[in-house]
Amino acid sequence: MLRTHYCGELRPAHAGQEVALAGWVRTVRDHGGLLFLDLRDRSGVVQVVFHPGRGEEADLFRQAQELRAEYVVLVRGKVSMRPPGRANPALPSGEVEVIPSYLEVLAPSLVPPFEVDGRAEPDESLRLRYRYLDLRRPVMLERLGFRHRAVKAVRDFLDSRGFWEVETPALTRSTPEGARDYLVPSRVQPGHFYALPQSPQLFKQLLMVAGVDRYFQIARCFRDEDLRADRQPEFTQIDLEMAFVDEEDVLTVMEEMLGHVFRTCLGVELELPFPRLSWDEAMDRFGTDKPDLRLPWEIRDLSDLAARTEFRIFRDALAEGGTVRGLRLPGIALTRREIDALTAEIASLGGRGLAWLAWEDGGQVRGSVARFLGGDAPAWRERLAAGPGDTVLISAGPLQVVRRVLGFLRTRVAEEKEAVREPGWRFLWVVGFPLLEWNEEEGRWQAEHHPFTSPLEEHLPLLETDPGKVRARCYDLVLNGEELGSGSIRIHRRDLQERVFRAIGITPEEARERFGFLLEAFAYGAPPHGGFALGLDRLLMLMVGAPSMRDVIAFPKTARAACLLTGAPAPVSPAQLAELHLRLAIPSTRGH
Repeated sequence: MLRTHYCGELRPAHAGQEVALAGWVRTVRDHGGLLFLDLRDRSGVVQVVFHPGRGEEADLFRQAQELRAEYVVLVRGKVSMRPPGRANPALPSGEVEVIPSYLEVLAPSLVPPFEVDGRAEPDESLRLRYRYLDLRRPVMLERLGFRHRAVKAVRDFLDSRGFWEVETPALTRSTPEGARDYLVPSRVQPGHFYALPQSPQLFKQLLMVAGVDRYFQIARCFRDEDLRADRQPEFTQIDLEMAFVDEEDVLTVMEEMLGHVFRTCLGVELELPFPRLSWDEAMDRFGTDKPDLRLPWEIRDLSDLAARTEFRIFRDALAEGGTVRGLRLPGIALTRREIDALTAEIASLGGRGLAWLAWEDGGQVRGSVARFLGGDAPAWRERLAAGPGDTVLISAGPLQVVRRVLGFLRTRVAEEKEAVREPGWRFLWVVGFPLLEWNEEEGRWQAEHHPFTSPLEEHLPLLETDPGKVRARCYDLVLNGEELGSGSIRIHRRDLQERVFRAIGITPEEARERFGFLLEAFAYGAPPHGGFALGLDRLLMLMVGAPSMRDVIAFPKTARAACLLTGAPAPVSPAQLAELHLRLAIPSTRGH
């Protein structure tokens, strides 16, 4: 091997040893006759000191003077303790230095478009264009190393619990529901297409039918959807499935796995078990199914108090079967201009307007609906637990709209006002989701999670008569306001799967065409089973404190699903299209 040690691992115990090091030139500094080279590899930095001297020393010194940042070099020499008072406590190797006897340039470098070791964060488009340079930055290498350690911890834990890692196909068939598929044309079967998997859902269920019993996979998934900071067109899931289990078994495995990962990678002991909220309670208290529990602001139902006022908007909303609810913002005073701006924002969510209240030191109430409270003002204040300096925002209308509006305001105001959140890792299970949701545009029911989720047994009679009331045996995991993943107990009976297909508008013919293989498998003795899919990239983003999933993925895409490094997606030649029996309806464009 070219080298005997990594740069960052040298310590006083290595003093006197001959070593060979290889890496990138971080800096070269000329200090009055001595030349100091900081040599960097993924483990860290070590200082190499060149003396002008005579003979070989002088030759090495002249060679070192030609070095530039990011040159790749090989150095052989002896480890020496730094002179007294010259140690660098900021470096793990800062007590030692290397006195070289050999120097070789393995590869020169152009001047980088940004400082690899600079303190300022480079522009993201430059980082993605020159990702191989961006990944040299210590913070990025550390994140990649952290990712490796986290995935290893997951594998070690699941192996110890009897799970088998099984790969599933990357070329499968397109199925309905969820995001748009990425399609791959077949050359040998013209007019037919594969789809890249949005998840291994059907295959892992088939593995349960096959008797694998406990499966997992660090699975690559693909979804053609609109992107943002915490989404990518291709991403990684920690995917698992278990036979002969109920919800408690799955939740316990996930909690223990995350406890092991946090303990191994961060030295943090998580408090187990994680708290749980029903979907209805989460929506009522926080206006979202992924609340950030570090923020203790909660929504309060004011309908009974609002019914006693003469405020027409409140009374009309209640007469139409709606609700009136309020959100207290402790210690936050909003100006009229800020409230007007928030009112304009909630219009896109269906909000009809925004009322507000605030109490003075002496107990007097003011606000847009203060004059309508009358003698009930103390009751309003008690219900909201409001005090001086607080602002209360009130929304009236249909229940789902009010929940959505106040949930948005809770997050929005907290971000704008930089509200202090409680420290720590606040995990939460949200359970008991609706099985189906109404798609207004298409005029039909659709699966809230996916169509293979089992309904609660006691709700089965409602499947055909009142689908909106059916609750599912599913569960989401939330961490600090971010959804980490979801899972469910699956349907394992053919008759029930066919009923759910009918409920979401899939005819028996379509079901046989698209899912015949699954329905047939259920006819051969399928065990009860359930599982979970956890977003690895999102989990790592939170664990390392990165602002975006792009910072924990080696080669991510932009918000327009483009790779600035390789130029993908890109046009292909007419010959390639002809091989696939395809013809473009529009001219190809780069679109980056």
